[in-house]
Amino acid sequence: MKLIVGLGNPGREYRETRHNIGFMAVDEIARRHHLTFAMAPSQVPDAFVVKRFGVDPLLLAKPLTYMNRSGDAVSALARYYGIVPADLLVVYDDIDLPFTKLRARARGSAGTHNGMRSVVERLGTTEFPRLRLGVGRGDARRNLADHVLAKFEPDEQSDLEGFIARAADAAEMFAADGISQVMNVYNAEAADSADAN
Repeated sequence: MKLIVGLGNPGREYRETRHNIGFMAVDEIARRHHLTFAMAPSQVPDAFVVKRFGVDPLLLAKPLTYMNRSGDAVSALARYYGIVPADLLVVYDDIDLPFTKLRARARGSAGTHNGMRSVVERLGTTEFPRLRLGVGRGDARRNLADHVLAKFEPDEQSDLEGFIARAADAAEMFAADGISQVMNVYNAEAADSADAN
């Protein structure tokens, strides 16, 4: 079974913020397959999950621990469902990538992202795939925490739906074909876009 976790913060006030784009991506996967999130089993507190079974079993999850404690839910989910690190994909916002760019990696450090730091700490490894979704740094004069906790600007809204759809496509490709294929397709796409600018 593969596990795709979108990082974000629970609560109406965070629903459409940059920090919650990981939630948005897994919500899109659930929407495509007419799936509904429910509370995880009692052994896995603080997570919404949805299970899809078939040829390629898939588990989608959204931690409800708030971003800085995302690792609590991710590690509990991995233990409960017997998910090995290679079968886990964490989807999250990245201020170091321009808005609408995405980058997949098979492993690596958490960087400056507090949610990923928590996941790495609780899993005890950096050897798990991740999908970084670019939200940009915004105005250099603005506090970064304020930037990621703000909603997308009106001029970003026209690109947001397509960006979330591409993120969901990439996550579904991971479930079907593995992280190497996602890297080959989507990292090359990002590089081609950079070369064109």
